[in-house]
Amino acid sequence: METKSAAAGPSSGAAGDAKRWWILAVICTAYLMVGVDLTVVNLALPSAQEALDFTDTDRQWIVTAYALPFGSLLLFCGRLSDLIGRKQTFIIGLSGFALASAVGGAATNFEVLVTARAGQGVFAAMLAPAALALLATTFTDPQEKGKAFGIFSAVAASGTGLGLILGGALTSTLNWRWCLYINLLFAGVALVGSLLLLKAQPKTGARMDIPGVLLASAGMFCVVYGFSNAADDSWSTPKTWGVLALGAVLLIVFAIWQTRATSPLLPPRVVLDRNRGGAYLATLFVGTGIFGIMLFLVYFMQNDLGYSAVTSGFALLPMIVFTGVGANVSAIKLMPKHGPRPLVTLGLLANAVGMAWLTGIDLDSGYLTHLLGPTSLVGIGMGLIYGAALRTGTAGIAPQDAGIASAMVNTGQQLGGATGAALLNTIAATAAADWLTGHAQGKPSAEQLHLAAIDGYTTVFWWCTAIFVAGAVLCGLLLRRGPLPAPAGAPAPAPAKQTASAESA
Repeated sequence: METKSAAAGPSSGAAGDAKRWWILAVICTAYLMVGVDLTVVNLALPSAQEALDFTDTDRQWIVTAYALPFGSLLLFCGRLSDLIGRKQTFIIGLSGFALASAVGGAATNFEVLVTARAGQGVFAAMLAPAALALLATTFTDPQEKGKAFGIFSAVAASGTGLGLILGGALTSTLNWRWCLYINLLFAGVALVGSLLLLKAQPKTGARMDIPGVLLASAGMFCVVYGFSNAADDSWSTPKTWGVLALGAVLLIVFAIWQTRATSPLLPPRVVLDRNRGGAYLATLFVGTGIFGIMLFLVYFMQNDLGYSAVTSGFALLPMIVFTGVGANVSAIKLMPKHGPRPLVTLGLLANAVGMAWLTGIDLDSGYLTHLLGPTSLVGIGMGLIYGAALRTGTAGIAPQDAGIASAMVNTGQQLGGATGAALLNTIAATAAADWLTGHAQGKPSAEQLHLAAIDGYTTVFWWCTAIFVAGAVLCGLLLRRGPLPAPAGAPAPAPAKQTASAESA
């Protein structure tokens, strides 16, 4: 029944219809825009601050204003796409994101810019789960689905790194406003493609759980806001620990409500499946630990090695390439034979080794000798993880739950990112301060300040190593052995026992 519904869904098409591959290109273009915007503005912040004359305290809100609505509204928007249709949600998200980007690019003051970034976050929360749900329901043939998820996974895993490259290049060659205007190109291409290619979907029978929406959105808002405060303020202030505690309480109440609601926002069957739960957990660990490279390695390259914004962005290009290769090999060649468990586990362990390797950096580090190897290894690990986790997170799901399952994948990334930014910032600052206390007499020299910063970075890299190892152990225990169960009605018939397990999942 599930496969029949999916095949009748928007855009599945006949086996020989090439339209579905064009649809994949549209989906990837839109999702790349969302991933790029997580980091593209970061390198433009100093220029934007100078142009609009806002304070250092205000500067963080340019980033936080995007993260807060994005993280808070994902579950609501995932269910909304199940309710009103993925095509409609996708198009609204694209149009709104483009409009918010245009307003932000033309901003004449801080208030307009931060409001535009918040608007981007709202529409990104609509766009991201709708894109993944469209992918999951467009491809029904297992072999083609593997290829499609391999391509999509490479795009999803590379977005933040490409954002750093684009941000540096656009800020250096044009100006900071083009870090927002570039989205008009992405959105325009994806919007035209979606209007021409996507078809309206039949109703899935999903319903909106209003109490669940309020509890989940408020809880996620408090968690993301609390971690954002911790990254820039202190863990001891009430607006950090108090808001985090409130968020935890709200999410616990939400979880209890989901077991009693008639039409729950997040049906327990979605997350209690071991494979899907392991996939969501994997994205959480990746979102937390990858900030070691996306934030602190970039700091090291620019502040201590003297790389320009463009150079530091391009220094991560091999990582992006290896991510794409790893994602395709993972999703197309390895997933059908081995399933997600070994791929996610090995990917997280590869990330751990790469981060441990980076602890050898110092003031005399060279790119080829100290950075290329570990970043390439992390790229391979990221590819293995995303190639397996994105497909597994939506595997065996009923059509009416495709949007909410896709939202859970993105929720893991957002929660991990908020946690990682706050936790690792605190660790780096504390380690650097401790180094200065033990080594500097009086006012520290410029070299001592660099050495203290590097001590903070290497401490963070060790913590990232531990985070990835913990993720490998937990995900390895949670994920099931063997390939994913074949869906009922798949072209290659599965044994009765296997089919039954797929339906029960």
